[in-house]
Amino acid sequence: MERPLSGMNAKIEMQIPSLRRYAWSLTGNRHDADDLVQDCIEKAIRGWGSLKNEDKLRQWLFSILHNQFLNDIRRRRNRQEEKHDPLDVDIPNLQTQADTVYLRQVLRAVMKLTPERRSVLTLVAVEGLSYDAVAAVLDIPIGTVMSRLSRARADHRDVLDGDAASNLKIVK
Repeated sequence: MERPLSGMNAKIEMQIPSLRRYAWSLTGNRHDADDLVQDCIEKAIRGWGSLKNEDKLRQWLFSILHNQFLNDIRRRRNRQEEKHDPLDVDIPNLQTQADTVYLRQVLRAVMKLTPERRSVLTLVAVEGLSYDAVAAVLDIPIGTVMSRLSRARADHRDVLDGDAASNLKIVK
């Protein structure tokens, strides 16, 4: 039995900020992320009847988005894509310039992670998904989720520590 479409738009719309954050972490730029989210939403609307449990809507949308991203990579594999600034995002107005600089360093460090580790880190640390949900979204074992997350956190710390060290200047 198909569910009525009433309320579907509102339920999906509530998830757009999370989808945009995850899409940005995958693509590295705002424009591609917006395109990816749009494709995800179109597929979700077309496939609404296949959603078995509305309680898992968020997880289902992340799965669609992730699979769409992988399909896009496969399609572009042989094409040369223009490079985008990985920090082509809206940075909120922070109280101090130091806060803004630090936020940019954190974002740069995230973008230096491998896509696999970046995906897990974003879904767990930013979107708050459980390890089980991330495993389902990415279609990988939970042990792989935990391993990738641990490595992502370590890599992220290493990049930030390296950036901090490179910003220090010796004054004589």
